[in-house]
Amino acid sequence: MRIFVNDKPLNLISYEELEAKKSYESIYQASEELPEKIDWKDDVLFHEPSHDLIIKILYVMRTRKLKDLDSITLVSKDRSVLKKFVKSRFNIIKAAGGVVTNKKHQVLLIYRLGKWDFPKGKFEKGETPEECAIREVEEECAIKVKATKHLYNTWHTYSQNRKSILKKTYWYEMECISDKGMTPQKEEGIDDIRWFYEGDAKVALVNSYPSMRYLFKQFIKGHPKPQIL
Repeated sequence: MRIFVNDKPLNLISYEELEAKKSYESIYQASEELPEKIDWKDDVLFHEPSHDLIIKILYVMRTRKLKDLDSITLVSKDRSVLKKFVKSRFNIIKAAGGVVTNKKHQVLLIYRLGKWDFPKGKFEKGETPEECAIREVEEECAIKVKATKHLYNTWHTYSQNRKSILKKTYWYEMECISDKGMTPQKEEGIDDIRWFYEGDAKVALVNSYPSMRYLFKQFIKGHPKPQIL
């Protein structure tokens, strides 16, 4: 499980998932506490962190910029217990969206709040994730789409009315059926919508959120380019 906290990835994994070849700048053992001066750089690993330590880690990630930090990984023998505790520290809301492609193999991006993004929105009562994703894409972009398969779920945190929110977003791969009336939904703060080829989408997503760049990587992994023999 990967959660983006203040745009920094927090990985919750088991020992089976721990990559033997991956190197970490700092490694904390189960009994260790955080130092008084925190200067995390690159990738940081915590073995079997206590609940108190997890709370401190989340606080530091949410309140500090940590510009030199690439990621934090928490590893536990019981990943399900680890995930349950981390999630218990937040109010969880659910949303869904789509990575939409057309017949030219272009990808649809929206421009909202000064960043390129993928269309998405919160659930309405009684909706399934797929129903929510299709409705939100069609409302925000004024196009017709069909979902082809579930792609990935992203998690990211933010604060709202002094509450800590953990947002789970279900993402679906989608095909565009018609974009004849494509128009940005201005009332949702969307200023522009464009089709991008893969390389151009990567460039555009430099001005986006780390979670969206990570999502696009998952999409590309599922659509490898054919090898030229």
